[in-house]
Amino acid sequence: MSYKTLDCSEISFDAMQIFAGSNDRNIRTIEKEFDTKLVVRAHEIKLEEGSSASQVEEVIAKCFERISHAGKLGQGDVAYLCMLAQKGKLKDFSVIRSEPVAKTKSGKLIYPKTIGQTILCDAMKNNEIVFSTGVAGTGKTYLAVAYAVSMLKHEKVEKIILTRPAVEAGESLGFLPGDMKEKVDPYLRPLYDALNEMLGTEIVEKYIEKEIIEIAPLAFMRGRTLNNAVVILDEAQNTTKAQMKMFLTRMGRQTKMIVTGDITQIDLIRKKDSGLTQACEILEGIEGIEIVHLHDSDVVRNPLVQKIIERYAKVE
Repeated sequence: MSYKTLDCSEISFDAMQIFAGSNDRNIRTIEKEFDTKLVVRAHEIKLEEGSSASQVEEVIAKCFERISHAGKLGQGDVAYLCMLAQKGKLKDFSVIRSEPVAKTKSGKLIYPKTIGQTILCDAMKNNEIVFSTGVAGTGKTYLAVAYAVSMLKHEKVEKIILTRPAVEAGESLGFLPGDMKEKVDPYLRPLYDALNEMLGTEIVEKYIEKEIIEIAPLAFMRGRTLNNAVVILDEAQNTTKAQMKMFLTRMGRQTKMIVTGDITQIDLIRKKDSGLTQACEILEGIEGIEIVHLHDSDVVRNPLVQKIIERYAKVE
């Protein structure tokens, strides 16, 4: 077995430790993804010669870019970089690129904060349909709304349509008090919060009144053709397979669809009936469709959230 040696004499000991990860988790991730072997020393890395050696070398270089820029490198970050290398997309991807997605109403620029979020933002920019899965706190819904608002502000679309399944944990909208807007609003609170932060409450209300922003339960999409819009389907893990197919086939001209959901929080009686899970399986590889899986390392809420998610994942 022959090895290629990478000179790491200019890389600090701390950076080498970050690269290796806790209990060498980052190294094990690269080895598993490429079925290879790495030997990490104080000032050098030996990688096994083979068909994937060039890809592994690219991943290692990007890992150190990430460490230099952010001072950290999670196992999820390494997995992303391996995935990009395997798809031949790593050379075009910069872990230190920081293009803003949108602006808040106060003028603050919104940037992706993790590798996963950067990949998601690139996917929304370059594809017509994007699926984004991830646990709570990964920013999937927030970034989708930010992107939609940016498209609207730059007059690239005429409207934003926000939707989600209207039944959660067995409770039907028909039994809730109020008109349809009052029934649906509590379910769509995260979308409203993001819109209000980026546009302000008054403008959001004005846009809703003029139907520039439309918020409706998923059932209301049936029979429609959605043109010249950014359409966001949130909480998509709770769509059935039939609902997901119905939603995706509403796509019209000059329209982008962003589907977000957390496949660990499926409220359907039979989890295998989730339309999001099926769509991510059968639509992979279609040009114009990108599927982005965010991980624990992409959680951008209070740092305790990531630790809570990790502990629950171990139990479950």
